[in-house]
Amino acid sequence: MTNIQRTAIRPYIQIARADHWIKNVFVLPGIVVALSLQPMRLWSISVSHVLLGLLTTCIISSSNYVLNEVLDAPFDRAHPNKRSRAAARGEIRSSVAYVEWIVLMLVGIALSLLISHSFALANFGLWIAGCLYNIPPLRLKDILYLDVAFEAINNPLRMLAGWYLTGTKGLPITSLLISYWAVGGYFMAVKRYAEIRDCGLQELQGYRPVFRHYTEQNLLVSVMFYACFGMLFLGMFIARYRLELVLSFPLVAFVMCAYLALAFQKQSPAQHPERLYRQPVLIIPAALCVAVVLALLFIDVPLIYTTFPPSKLGL
Repeated sequence: MTNIQRTAIRPYIQIARADHWIKNVFVLPGIVVALSLQPMRLWSISVSHVLLGLLTTCIISSSNYVLNEVLDAPFDRAHPNKRSRAAARGEIRSSVAYVEWIVLMLVGIALSLLISHSFALANFGLWIAGCLYNIPPLRLKDILYLDVAFEAINNPLRMLAGWYLTGTKGLPITSLLISYWAVGGYFMAVKRYAEIRDCGLQELQGYRPVFRHYTEQNLLVSVMFYACFGMLFLGMFIARYRLELVLSFPLVAFVMCAYLALAFQKQSPAQHPERLYRQPVLIIPAALCVAVVLALLFIDVPLIYTTFPPSKLGL
């Protein structure tokens, strides 16, 4: 391959955003929760099986990223950071990019079907969500508050993918799915808040219509809403299915506070979730939190049940 050919292909590789695949780590909790509820499946699932599943979800995500780059190119040129993207710089042909979008989806779904129909359906749902979020006339990313609420749906869809990757039948626990959605909304609302603080509202209003209505105040209020909503349903899940997890709450709260603190920094890392692994102030407590949650999912702590015994109203 000549240098000219490499130069021509590189933009199409860039718009697939393989560096954003790290976000699909949110598939893993679905795997862990399913295995904690049905430990016998631990011996029937292989590492190669899990890796194939993660790869297929990453491919579906890349299909969505390609669509995003093509449709957002005119708007990205008005963004102080995103104007450097390949599509915004005019380095791709839309017709070729649309072919790439469809091919990536077909490859992702075909590989997903090697695992199960339920897993493929979850991944297809992730792709459909990307279409609804980006394609006019619906284009949900341009609707105030719904832009965050709908993009957060990617979180439970990834959990579903992880759940079905283990071969588990039926739906995951509803309270956990709702909590997972709200946590995704929390992350996205904090990201919006960090964008406003760093770039300024006037700069962003030409980039996306929702920024004509967002303010620092209403975004912080929405952050509070998602945090409270998510923890309420997480608490419901814990009370009904795994009371030991109550011991992880201080760490969960600390991680959420550490993420919010990043939004107040100049050129906040919260604007780029795919790079958060470079932030030790967040990653170290997050890793500790994950380790504690994993342990509590599989280790019984009888003292918890005597400390918080079930009771009936009026007794």
